[in-house]
Amino acid sequence: MEAVASSTTPGENSTDSSSSMSPEARPRGNADSTFASHKQDCGSSPDSPLEASSPTSIAIREQSTYVAADSNSSTTTKTFVPCKVCGDKASGYHYGVTSCEGCKGFFRRSIQKQIEYRCLRDGKCLVIRLNRNRCQYCRFKKCLAVGMSRDSVRYGRVPKRSRERSVEDNPSRVSTTAPDVVPVVSPSPNNSEAMSPVSATTGSAPSVDNTDSALHLAVYDIILGISQAHHANCNYIEERMRTLQRRPLVLPTRYKSEEDDEEDEDGDGEDESIVASSTAESLDNDRGWLWQQFSTCMTPSVQRVVEFAKRIPGFGNLGQDDQLILIKLGFFEVWLTHVAKFTNSQGLVFDDGTTVTRQQLEAMYDVEFISSLLHFANTFNALALNDTEVGLFSAIVLLTADRPGVTDVKSIELHKDKLIEALKVQVNRNHSNGLQVFSNLLIKLPELRNLGLKHNNHLEWFRENWQKLTLPPLFAEIFDIPKCEDELQ
Repeated sequence: MEAVASSTTPGENSTDSSSSMSPEARPRGNADSTFASHKQDCGSSPDSPLEASSPTSIAIREQSTYVAADSNSSTTTKTFVPCKVCGDKASGYHYGVTSCEGCKGFFRRSIQKQIEYRCLRDGKCLVIRLNRNRCQYCRFKKCLAVGMSRDSVRYGRVPKRSRERSVEDNPSRVSTTAPDVVPVVSPSPNNSEAMSPVSATTGSAPSVDNTDSALHLAVYDIILGISQAHHANCNYIEERMRTLQRRPLVLPTRYKSEEDDEEDEDGDGEDESIVASSTAESLDNDRGWLWQQFSTCMTPSVQRVVEFAKRIPGFGNLGQDDQLILIKLGFFEVWLTHVAKFTNSQGLVFDDGTTVTRQQLEAMYDVEFISSLLHFANTFNALALNDTEVGLFSAIVLLTADRPGVTDVKSIELHKDKLIEALKVQVNRNHSNGLQVFSNLLIKLPELRNLGLKHNNHLEWFRENWQKLTLPPLFAEIFDIPKCEDELQ
């Protein structure tokens, strides 16, 4: 059930007394409902050229400019650096952006409490100091649009001398660190209108063509939506990785000798510590036990990937059969993309902390496949993607139009192209070698596809020995493994 988030940010001196409806918010934990779709109207959006001369924009100029006491004095007019979100007086660099205390606190709470907002006005509310509390969805969107990021370093308050600058020397755009989410169109420093506080606070130049502005806004909407969907439905994120308590996956005693236990204590991790018997039956038993533990740890990710897929732009408009095919055939590839951050040359870690060694993985699959899997994870991690970029890449992986059985190929390719463009914009914004990173990501797609096909071939052992195993029903369903009748009841 959605809750209404309308509380006023502590410490904010908002003077808005409007009785307009507050936006809805809901915790990210409830992934059943998705963001309300919102369409940007460039002609009436906050970035519209019409608002450059509106009474509201005039109010922004009055808020950001402080003139000397004697208007006839020759003293240079002073101006405070405005908050890039609402235009209020900025107190420093917060989350990678010059912002005020109010917007800093709002962004921090939105991230820490993992709140998701809804806009009741089609996502096009104007965000200024006087009404910044009116629509939290548009305010949070503006925070991300101007470059606020959970990954950015906080630099603290800007010294007073740095905050007060003359109009002649004050650039309208202050450089920031690379954010997690790309901003919308930035005004050109050479544009005369870029010097006005209006352009600095709205984050786009009025001279930009409406069509181009609409395209940029559409790309940004995709990035924002995927970022929020990924953080809501993926536990393999950087913040969680730092605090995860790891625990080894230990085989039952009957599978190990005392000698093997001593080797484990020494940390040798040899193959002998995994399988104590050389008989085919014992090997199958060992393999079956490992697979049961592995499948139990992997199963929660199935539902999360399903919920993530529902929130990919355009995915819900596809036919039910196509949706099912894309999820079933793309799940392992998406999961591998996520777990890569928790993987190194020694093995991988599930999101609950369960650690599976390389030797255990090789016992389940084979040496060649695990070598390829770990190589993918290593090279993927070398690209240093943030969580939003991983989310965009995951969405692209899911929307693979040439999966066997897919019918609406054209629609899938159309939505995938939009995601690829969004990923390109995001990567170029966050990486100094963005084009190279983007190219490497595209190269990763066929490599990942090949791993998915090999993994499916390995599951043939499951399909032949399903009667010996007790697998989670959802795991068996996603990989088309037969289930016992009593499991279906």
